[in-house]
Amino acid sequence: MSSEITVLLLSTLLLLAHIMLAIRFKTKQYGTDWNMGARDEDLPPLNDIAARLERARDNFLETYPIAIIALLVGDIYGQGSSLIGMAAWVWLVARVIYLPLYWAGVPKVRTLVWGVGMLALLAIIVTLLLI
Repeated sequence: MSSEITVLLLSTLLLLAHIMLAIRFKTKQYGTDWNMGARDEDLPPLNDIAARLERARDNFLETYPIAIIALLVGDIYGQGSSLIGMAAWVWLVARVIYLPLYWAGVPKVRTLVWGVGMLALLAIIVTLLLI
């Protein structure tokens, strides 16, 4: 299995972690009846941690389609490029580090880690365009 596909499969686990953490803390605040209900009622704002986890999940989902496309195209056309494989791992590691930083409310470093992940995605895309 290529690095790109391995990273893609591992990133699906990261997506599940984002989803499960966000809903766990939201359910902790609003209760299991809310979680198992229609969720039609107006609710008070989320507490800081639950809100951060929702924003972290949303942030991951905003860039995840780009990563999926880049990784799949990298696997198909990259022909085992070590730069693409390395950039894929850098992107995944950055996204894994990003989640606890956002969860803990760490500013600036969190943004730098996000930037590293985006640069890794751009490296994959630019490399593919130059092949």
